[in-house]
Amino acid sequence: MASPLEDDEILNDDYYSLLNVRREATQDELKAAYRRLCMLYHPDKHRDPELKFQAETLFNLVHEAYEVLRDPQARAIYDIYGKRGLEVEGWEVVERRRTPTEIREEYERLEKEREERRLQQRTNPKGVISVGIDATDLFDRYEDDYEDEVESSVPNVEINKMHISQSVEAPLTTRDTAILSGSLSTHNGNGSGTVNLVLRRVTSAQGWGEVELGAGDAHGPLFGMKIFRNLTPRCYVTAQCEFQFSSRGIRPGFTTVLARHLDKNTMGYLQWRWGIQSSMNTSIVRDTKSSHFAFAMQLGMPHTFAMMSYQYKFQDDDQTKIKGSIKAGFFGTVVEYGAERKISRHSVLGATVSVGVPHGVSLKIKLNRASQTYFFPIHLTDQLLPSAVFYATVGPLVFYLVMQKLVIRPYLQAQKEQELEKRRESSASNISKKKQEAEAAVLLMQESVRRIIEAEESRMGLIILNAWYGKFVTDTSRRHERAKVIDVSVPLQCLVKDSKLILTEATKSGLPGFYDPCVGEEKSLKVLYQFRGVMHQVLSGDTQPLRIPKQSHRIDADT
Repeated sequence: MASPLEDDEILNDDYYSLLNVRREATQDELKAAYRRLCMLYHPDKHRDPELKFQAETLFNLVHEAYEVLRDPQARAIYDIYGKRGLEVEGWEVVERRRTPTEIREEYERLEKEREERRLQQRTNPKGVISVGIDATDLFDRYEDDYEDEVESSVPNVEINKMHISQSVEAPLTTRDTAILSGSLSTHNGNGSGTVNLVLRRVTSAQGWGEVELGAGDAHGPLFGMKIFRNLTPRCYVTAQCEFQFSSRGIRPGFTTVLARHLDKNTMGYLQWRWGIQSSMNTSIVRDTKSSHFAFAMQLGMPHTFAMMSYQYKFQDDDQTKIKGSIKAGFFGTVVEYGAERKISRHSVLGATVSVGVPHGVSLKIKLNRASQTYFFPIHLTDQLLPSAVFYATVGPLVFYLVMQKLVIRPYLQAQKEQELEKRRESSASNISKKKQEAEAAVLLMQESVRRIIEAEESRMGLIILNAWYGKFVTDTSRRHERAKVIDVSVPLQCLVKDSKLILTEATKSGLPGFYDPCVGEEKSLKVLYQFRGVMHQVLSGDTQPLRIPKQSHRIDADT
């Protein structure tokens, strides 16, 4: 189970990092690390009152870390809750004398209860706002051949339809959930609205069922039922029936879907619909880390078609995707292509160009912001005009690049700097304390480091010439920016034993003599060392394990 420690707590009070041991360290490894630091920090080794006081402070900190990690019960509590879990006044939930297994089981039980409470408080709101825009006047304008008509020189772009829908969930129990949704639509001056209530109950780990009640001025009252059931670990089925009440009578409908995992990343679906629009549909969907492929065929009246789509996912921080699809049937043929990209932590922007017969050319812009979706379909022309296709493709791309450079990137950069500044301000006193502890530790290490260097020089062993920890500026265009690093040559040399230096995967800011010089920013450790009279150099990430010396770190004489 992953430890739910907070980032700042791991950064500043990581006992494993302080002792430079693995999180899976044995009692022997803990004891060896503890003894080594005791020899370094023991107060009796120092006569100067100031050094003696600093040594006593650091010695107590090391002793505290060792006492926690050597006790199986305390270690289990620390692994789960962090240092705050060890405080007497905050530890009423678990008895201290339980075994580590019992503590973890108790933690899982408490987490489950907390999740149930969070579930009952969650409403999970979702919404869609769609605004249809008619921009055909941009490309399908009449020529000035009609002298009797006076036309405006400005093309007429108007909103001809709008749709708003919203839904909220209200968990009643751990098994029962109520979902309330509503929608409003308007098209060319004609409006309609609906409201729906769904009551869902989880019957078992294998399935659930729900009842739907609806009302609206478009089709009249609605009553429906739906069930879901896992048939096997690889196959499930859903069945839904509904009854629409209107002035023309009751119109029933029935839909069933059979789905099966064809392999790890591929699903197959069979759907049969009976009612107002009866049809049979089969589809295959393959979703992997780098792509998404779908193929579907449907037979029905009036909608019979074949469709194929492909989406490629770039493995970048912005989660960029490009996609294309073709759909052909009795209604005509439509080709779509587009892209989407993450523009902030909670926002994804996408644009799709649709070209088809007889639908013409349209541009669809979609913005997902948290649980809300904003959709803007823009109809450009009823004909296949190359100019419309060109502007629908190039226009959004140019607009996005301009906005990305002038608005989005500056905004995100400013937001990131504000968050970093807040983190620095909130942790300034703690970092100042850690800096003082690190400087005191370096002073206490001087005598030990001198002996270690003498021993290593006598055997032509491992000598740390220079070591820096923090953020390094590698971009030549930003040379004016100072690298935020600290010198850690002495602390690293102090960790050398038998011509070897081993650092675990814990953050290095918790090592003796270290502190965090740039809170919230990516850090590295750069070491220049000598082994057997040969120069070596290595650059390691903050949480990457490091073992030196290594042949791959060697600096050739030619370079």
